[in-house]
Amino acid sequence: MGFFKKEEKVLKQDLNQHDNHPGMVFMIHLLMEDKCDIPEKEYMTKIMQKHLGEVDCFSHSTEMAGFAPKKYSVHFEKENVTLPPHLLIMGCIDIKQPLLDDIAKSQLWNCEESEQILNSCKYQVVTNDMLAARLDYKDRAEMLVDYVEALVEMFPTCKAVLFENSKKMFTRDEILNCSISKESRFIYYAVNVRFFNIQGTDDMLVDTLGMSTLFLPDLQYHFHDMDPNSVVNHAYNMLSYIYNNENPIKSGDTIDGIKDGKMDQNTQWTVQYEEALIQPIREVIDVNMGEYASGTR
Repeated sequence: MGFFKKEEKVLKQDLNQHDNHPGMVFMIHLLMEDKCDIPEKEYMTKIMQKHLGEVDCFSHSTEMAGFAPKKYSVHFEKENVTLPPHLLIMGCIDIKQPLLDDIAKSQLWNCEESEQILNSCKYQVVTNDMLAARLDYKDRAEMLVDYVEALVEMFPTCKAVLFENSKKMFTRDEILNCSISKESRFIYYAVNVRFFNIQGTDDMLVDTLGMSTLFLPDLQYHFHDMDPNSVVNHAYNMLSYIYNNENPIKSGDTIDGIKDGKMDQNTQWTVQYEEALIQPIREVIDVNMGEYASGTR
């Protein structure tokens, strides 16, 4: 099915803008040991409908398949057109360059098999959404979770899923057998909580990567003399709060801190928006951990 002129114009604008706006496109890599074909149209449509409801398969070939989930729509005022988001699945290709650098590899805490997977998987199926950035962020998160779960069912030889925006990886089996509540799965799948030791000091840094897909802020903690596992747990709690409450946090606000490894209402930490200390460059909510804080603000 071809695009009408207005649809084509909107799609081109979306493609041109996504490089400067990290939330514009959500991309994942399905990692394969052996090259595979794009499945049959009827089979793909059946699985997409199982997870996403009624869909329109607007493109299907040996090089690409495209689907539009009809329960979501975005209105583009300038072009006066309402469109569903597009979910694109590219044909399987060789992995010609490493998908992760050394820093990203060091942050694959949740995937114990990551080294073996990256070494054995020589092929990938790249998938992404388009025209989805203007959806309500919870609708987009819901759609993307369903999309990911449809993809791993659709490609049974997939060994793992690598989320491009956050550099987080899960095995196919982990996604197929996920028992976390539906509302929490976007953060679980697609937002990476990273940990770094600052060379030459006793300082540590915990930050998050991936919330920008939903145009929500990531977090940053620069600290010393505290168990980083407690800080990681605090970060996940904060991400859930931001997600569930449409991010009400402003610079200068205070939040519950940590005492004896647990969140404590009597321990208050101040937050402010800053540029991230560690790449990629982005605005984050920096958490000043009081007596445990490092650096200057």
